Amino acid sequence: MSQQFDVVVIGGGPGGYVAAIRAAQLGFNTACVDAFKNPEGKPSLGGTCLNVGCIPSKALLQSSENYHAVQHDFAAHGISVSGAKMDVGTMLKRKEGIIGKNAGGIAFLFKKNKVANVHGLGVLKGRTGERWVIEVTDNGSVVDTLEATHVILATGSTPRPLPGVAIDNNLVLDNAGALALTATPKRLGVIGSGVIGLEMGSVWKRLGAEVTILEAMPTFLAAADQQIAKEAFKTLTRDTGLDIQLGVKIGEIKTGKKSVTVAYEINGEKKSAEFDKLIVSIGRLPNTAGLGAEAVGLQIDERGFVVVDDNCHTNLPNMWAVGDVVRGPMLAHKASEEGVAVAERIAGQKPHIDFNAIPWVIYTSPEIAWVGKTEEQLKKDGIEYKKGTSGFAANGRALGLGMAAGTVKVLADAKTDRILGVHIIGPFASELIAEAVVAMEFAASSEDIARIVHAHPSLSEVLHEACLAADKRALHG
Repeated sequence: MSQQFDVVVIGGGPGGYVAAIRAAQLGFNTACVDAFKNPEGKPSLGGTCLNVGCIPSKALLQSSENYHAVQHDFAAHGISVSGAKMDVGTMLKRKEGIIGKNAGGIAFLFKKNKVANVHGLGVLKGRTGERWVIEVTDNGSVVDTLEATHVILATGSTPRPLPGVAIDNNLVLDNAGALALTATPKRLGVIGSGVIGLEMGSVWKRLGAEVTILEAMPTFLAAADQQIAKEAFKTLTRDTGLDIQLGVKIGEIKTGKKSVTVAYEINGEKKSAEFDKLIVSIGRLPNTAGLGAEAVGLQIDERGFVVVDDNCHTNLPNMWAVGDVVRGPMLAHKASEEGVAVAERIAGQKPHIDFNAIPWVIYTSPEIAWVGKTEEQLKKDGIEYKKGTSGFAANGRALGLGMAAGTVKVLADAKTDRILGVHIIGPFASELIAEAVVAMEFAASSEDIARIVHAHPSLSEVLHEACLAADKRALHG
């Protein structure tokens, strides 16, 4: 006999597990179906983000930055270290421990909030009366059947494949393989200079690899403000030491016994490079395979996304979708907020998400973060604006940290002074951007931030100074 629920969430990533918890908090009898298994074959909640994405990559980034600091930065503090060694196995064990702790935390939250934790692949089978029927399979066998008044699809995304190239996670790696390398490759190739490519390239470069990043686009970080992107390119190539090649046309990729050879063309010149490992990170695709969309008439667009309205409702009654599987940025925090919003809409509430106030972060060193419009977008839209910039080079806190590279850029409406975008490259940009997000959500002007007292010495003073500069009254510039 089928188990009956008010809400069944398919997918236990940042969108799905948060949606399930919020639905349960609102009084709904809720289940979450998730199929992810860790390398030991055990269920592990948290989706791609927790298991093979955001969280483990941050763990490896921190380890590699610590190793780099021991070798290059500690001497300036009067700390002498000789014979420093990197144990990649210990680094990976630490990463796995962080994943396990977080995944266990989600399972605990499910128990605390009385969310039924169902392991397996959720497949839409149709309707019986007013309820949706979801079949749960594991290793090809049906293990459960659920009925739900409301269904929330949060199935996430999968790596975009490169035609003609097989991912074996031995020589040719996707994001999961890049996070599980057991030794530092001498020569590492990366196809794609997006978040995954830059972060993983940075990790293994600091640990001793020669890293070459091949990017098809002629522009570096095309989605970012180009003033910040150009500074990032200079820093990542000069200081981090990444070899980033733009405008690359990838040709044949041949896999040997111990290496991968990539033929490519740049500026009309044909080249070839041999790598010990190759990471393919050319974006991600919505994960709808095996969901049963066709069987129930769920509308999928030409790019593979589940079609939803502004409220994340699909074309089917009482069926919703959130996160990477729908339109909008593929960001964990966007998925979580959509999950919360859908649960509240099912309860009759009217939540709102401002897509223009969703922050973006790339955890390179220095970090890159932004929210709102870029200068290029404002020019394209014909919006009159003013801007203010300030650097970390003269900031006392940044100098004390030994992280004085970077810039804060503020864009504000020329007439109303309302903040339209904030762009940062610098230390802890991922944390500094939060003030800008709050400011934009409250429709603040650059003068508002300029007149707020910021602690001294602190990194946040650079944002304060950039807002002063927008009104041509910078104090330290």
